[in-house]
This record gives sequence, structure tokens and C-alpha cells, in this order.
Amino acid sequence: MTPTPTALQPHPATERAEASAWRFCVAPMMDWTDRHCRFFLRQMSRHTRLYTEMVTTGALLHGDVARHLDYHPDEHPLALQLGGSDPVALAQCARMAEDWGYDEVNLNCGCPSDRVQGGGFGACLMREPRRVADCVAAMRAACSLPVTVKCRIGVDDCDDDTFLDAFIAPIADAGCDVFIIHARKAWLQGLSPKENREVPPLNYARVRELKQARPDLHIVLNGGLATVAEATEQLAVFDGVMLGRAAYDNPWLLADVDPLCFGAPAPVRSRCEVLERMRDYIAQSHAEGTPVAAITRHMLGLYRGQPRGRAFRRLLGESARAPETTAALIDDAIALLHPKPSTAQTFSADPQENKATA
Repeated sequence: MTPTPTALQPHPATERAEASAWRFCVAPMMDWTDRHCRFFLRQMSRHTRLYTEMVTTGALLHGDVARHLDYHPDEHPLALQLGGSDPVALAQCARMAEDWGYDEVNLNCGCPSDRVQGGGFGACLMREPRRVADCVAAMRAACSLPVTVKCRIGVDDCDDDTFLDAFIAPIADAGCDVFIIHARKAWLQGLSPKENREVPPLNYARVRELKQARPDLHIVLNGGLATVAEATEQLAVFDGVMLGRAAYDNPWLLADVDPLCFGAPAPVRSRCEVLERMRDYIAQSHAEGTPVAAITRHMLGLYRGQPRGRAFRRLLGESARAPETTAALIDDAIALLHPKPSTAQTFSADPQENKATA
């Protein structure tokens, strides 16, 4: 495991029972946090809360339910993020989430993509807090899971100091007490989803003011957090933190989360141990018809910044695409990164001794 920063202290084990279930989370990320990614991330942290990619209500009600909702039991604690704006449809999907054994259902009110806007949900819902409140009320009536909301601090020109409070209030009145807030506003026109994650300035102070005004709510901070050290500092103010791209690009940072945030031992001691665990998972998944590349694409950052890290990415990125590739690729990666000491035989000057050991 990476060395623990000396400025940080592990979260006391005696406080674990009181720790927020949302104390440390990995964000829902489209095309990234599928079930294989989540299983991989789970190897580094047992307690981090994981989120699915956003799944639209239409995809669940009219599509392949198992493809969207299946997961490995080891992925818990696990939340399903839904995209939609119709209370009836969201209630049906929330019930499905409970039936499939999820730990939470989260409503996306922060995605700015054109496709999401065309469906009338995501960040554009921040203009309709009453509708969001109706959706939350319907979802809570349909299931016993925690119903949470992920949003921005504002949208377009709706960005004054009172906007976020006015958005949160009716939703909290509807029974939602967990809000995951990306501390940037969303621009619905003129910026791509990627630019919306980087261009609007971060405003942690706005989220901090909300937490101070509403201590009854669980507020989880998202946006711009790059390390566990940065995230842990924010826990002095917020009930939880959520990392996104930082955790995906450099997944080994999660190996520090359980000791620092939950007072629990790290589940792995080395990156090599992660590879060994993933080898078995890949073998089973491949036997069930999953291409190896569908799993290894999420593992490319495991040796980020390490010796032979580029060779590791190249091996997994290129070799995994071949249709004949199997889990033996992981053995090749282990041999590349963790070569065994030479076992070459040494010879004595005494020919008889050499014969005895031949």
C-alpha cells in the first residue's frame, strides 16, 4: 500500500458506527463505472460507496433489466443512479432497485449532456425543484431504500447565493436527507460534459454554507477532489466526499481509504494482490462470455506513476483486444511488473559437487 501521508490520522475505529454511510464515495461515471469497474475498485476498499453509471428509467422499463442491474455481491455498498423526471416511472425503477438488492437509489440532477437535456432530466431539473420533490416522494413511497439526489450548485444564470437553498428545501421536505453536490454550476449550452467538469469554477464555500444552514442534512462534497488527503480534509465540514476521475485514473489511491476514513484495515497489501484477485474474476467472466478487454480497460491506471507502468498499460490495452486473449494475460502482467528473482544454478569449482546438484 502507498505510504500514508504523515499529516493524516486514521479515522478512529470506535467512531466507525457513527460514520456516515456516504463518508467516502466513487462517483457514477458514464461508460466507466460498470459492474467490472466497480468490482475492480472494490478490491482496494471494502467501505467506499460505489455508484452505477446513470441508468435511465426508459432503459430499465423497456430494455434489458439484467444488463443494467446485475452486479457481483462483493460490490456492496452499492447505489443505483437513475435518470428521469417522471415520478411514476422513477417509482417503478426505485422498486426494482430494492428488489435487486441495491443499498440506495440516487436521482441524477446534475448531468448536462445534450441527450439528457433532450429527455428533460439531469441538470435541467435544477430549474424544477417541485418536480424533483414529487419524484423523490414517489420513489420513497415505492421502496424502503435511501433516496438521494446528486446535483450541481446552480445551472446557467441561476447561480445566486439563494438558488441552491431554494432547490434543496422542497426536496428535503419531501424526505430526502442526503444530497451529493458537485461544487460547480452546469452550463447547459456552450460547454461539453467534459468541459462542464472543468470549466465552471469550483465553489466549495457555497456548499459549505448550505451545510451550515442545514445541519440536519447529509451533504456529500463532489468536484475537484484529487487525492484521499484532500478529501479527508473536507470531512471536517461535510458528511462525506465523492471522487470521480481521480479514483478511476489512479485507482490505487483507494487503498488508503479504509484505514484513513473508516478505521478499518486495508483489504490488500499490494497492487500485485489486486492483479491476482482480478485474474480469477476475469477467468470466470471470460468463461461466461465477457471479453477480457471489457474488464481490463478499467485497470489501466493501477500502476500509474510506477516503474513499468506504461508497459503495463500497453500490455493490457493492446493484448486484451485480441479475441483469443484469456485471463493468462494477467499472469503476463504480473511477470512483467513483479519478476521473480533469477533461479539460475550456480556452479562450484568442484566437478563432483556440480554432479551431485545436477
